[in-house]
Amino acid sequence: MNIVVCIKQVPDTTEIKLDPVKGTLIRDGVPSIMNPDDKGALEQALRLKDAHNAHVTVITMGPPQAEAILREAYAMGADRAILVSDRKFGGADTLATSYTLSQAMRKIDYDLIIAGRQAIDGDTAQVGPQIAEQLDLPQITYVEEATFDGKETLTVRKSTEEGHEILEVDLPCMLTLLATANKPRYMRIRGIMEAIGKPIECWGAGDIEVDPERIGLAGSPTNVKKSFTKGAKAMGALHDEVTPEEAADIIFNKLKEKFII
Repeated sequence: MNIVVCIKQVPDTTEIKLDPVKGTLIRDGVPSIMNPDDKGALEQALRLKDAHNAHVTVITMGPPQAEAILREAYAMGADRAILVSDRKFGGADTLATSYTLSQAMRKIDYDLIIAGRQAIDGDTAQVGPQIAEQLDLPQITYVEEATFDGKETLTVRKSTEEGHEILEVDLPCMLTLLATANKPRYMRIRGIMEAIGKPIECWGAGDIEVDPERIGLAGSPTNVKKSFTKGAKAMGALHDEVTPEEAADIIFNKLKEKFII
């Protein structure tokens, strides 16, 4: 079984700040980490490797410094690492990102593609499903657990608002996992030392077949105009010992005052 895991380097949102004037993220001095959902996805791939001797490839799209999370993936147990990096890919939204990654994956032998549900810097949960659509693969999102029968079928537990569903899907397919699906394994000292010398393949726009109009800013129909922190909610008014009729009148008058109804 050949597994490809999509991972992303993101700013640690526990330390992120916003520029109050520009409304943009201040990344200077903010540590970068592997996206938590993606780390859960990598752990799932490594468990399948342990159980079924799978080969695990990790791939990320980003600037050269994203190499750090690929080294981390190596230290955890990944077998191959690919960095998709080129200035032409800069400014990509989810559609352009998923197109670029899916084109890169056409160069890789895979039976299963796994990604995190969403990245903590964007929270769109779009890239994984879009990759599946680009590659015409069946997909299951919000996965909590996945087991393989050793032949061609995965049994998957999917989280839903009502609880969970148990589904079966044949390979090849795409899964997106929750960060809580698996507790990522610790990197061993030996793994960290070996990861330093392992090769990282870097693929630019000239290394994969891409339409220039579908990558980077040119291929991005959406963009973030401004980011801002959510303001604190004001204390509400308390009304004690009122009848249902009086409560209804208070609510009606407040709505009339605010929305002119």
